[in-house]
Amino acid sequence: MKKLSLLCLLLLAFAWSNAHAADWNWKGDVRYRYEVRNDDEVEHNRDRHRIRVRFGVFPWITEELSAGVQLSTAGAGDPVSRNQTLGDGFTAKDINLNQAFIDFHPMALGLDGNVNFILGKREVKTTLVRVNDLVWDSDLTLEGLTIQYGKDGKKQKSGFNFVAGYYFLDELSKSEEDPFFWAAQLGYTGMAGDLGFTLGAGYYDFHNIEGKDGGVLGFDDAEGETFGNSDTMTAGAYDYDFNVLEIFGSIGGKFSGGLPWKAYGQYGVNVADNVNDNDEGYVLGFKLGKAKKVGQWEIDANYTYLEKDAVVGAYTDSDRFGGGTDGAGFEVGGKYHLVQNMTVGLKYLNHEMGIDTEDNRQLWQADMVVKF
Repeated sequence: MKKLSLLCLLLLAFAWSNAHAADWNWKGDVRYRYEVRNDDEVEHNRDRHRIRVRFGVFPWITEELSAGVQLSTAGAGDPVSRNQTLGDGFTAKDINLNQAFIDFHPMALGLDGNVNFILGKREVKTTLVRVNDLVWDSDLTLEGLTIQYGKDGKKQKSGFNFVAGYYFLDELSKSEEDPFFWAAQLGYTGMAGDLGFTLGAGYYDFHNIEGKDGGVLGFDDAEGETFGNSDTMTAGAYDYDFNVLEIFGSIGGKFSGGLPWKAYGQYGVNVADNVNDNDEGYVLGFKLGKAKKVGQWEIDANYTYLEKDAVVGAYTDSDRFGGGTDGAGFEVGGKYHLVQNMTVGLKYLNHEMGIDTEDNRQLWQADMVVKF
C-alpha cells in the first residue's frame, strides 16, 4: 500500500509541477464484465463478475521526448490479464504499475522524429504490430528496449514500418541463463484503389526457456504449468525452444453506404530446430462496422487453430482454450457505442480444449466499458 501511495503522489507531483510538457494526455478506462463459462467435463457453469481498471498519464514533453506511466488492476499475477474477480468479502483490490516507459524520437541526423527509441515497460499494442491475439494477448506489457520506424501508437503509418526489440522475461540471480527474446517485424501499410491494407512478418527468437519451469515467464504459482506447451520430458518444464515466425495481414474499406469492413489473418509457426510437428497455428477473421461514435456498432468474428508448440502459450490470448495453446474454435462478438465515452458489448467463444480431444468450452462475456 505504501508503494501505491508513493506512485499516486508522484503522479500528482508531475501534474502540478512547472515542467515543460506540452500535453499531459491523461487517459483511463474502467471495464465491468459478467462472464459465464461452461465446460463439458464440469457439471455447473462458472459465473464471474470482473473489473479491469487502467489509469495513467502519457506526456508529450518536447518534439523529441515523450513518456508514459500507467497503473492498473493487478490481474492476480497474470501477465496476460488485468481482470480482478469481485468477491473475497469486499476486500480492497490490488493496483500495480502496468506501464512505465521513455520514448525518445530525435530530430537530428535526418531522423525528423520518425524513429522511436523506447525504454521500459509498455503495452504490446503500441510496441509491436498486431492484428489479433494469436501470438500476443492485448493486455500484455513488454519490458525492455524497442526501436520503431513507421508506427504511431496503435496505428501504422503509410509505407514501410519496422520494429526491433529486446525483452527480458526473468532475472535469475543464481544463473547466467536469464530468459529473454529478440523481436523483429517488417511490414507495409498502403492503399490499393479504395482498399487499405497492411502486410508484414515478425520473428521472435526466445532464449533460455527450454527446460525451464513455467514460472520464469511471469505467472505467480506457475510451477508445473506450461500453458499448453509440451512438458513431457520434465513435468512443468518446457520441452522445446521457441523461434516463432509470424505472417500477418489485413485489408479493409467501406461498402457503398459507408459501412466499414476489414478482413484479417495471422499465421504463426515455431521454426526452432528441435520442435515436434505440433508447431503451427492461424487466425482468420472479419470485422464489420466500427463503434467509434455514439450510435455506431461493430461485429467481429474469427476462427482460431493453434497447435501445442506453435507459440509460447503463456503470452497468447488468455480467453481462448482457457489461456494457452492446443485448441481450435470460433468466437463472435458485438459492440455498441451507447452514450458518449461508453460502449456495451457481448462476445461468445466456442473452442475445443485440445485439438485431439472432444472437450469443449463455451464462454459468454458481457462488457460495459467507460473511457476517459
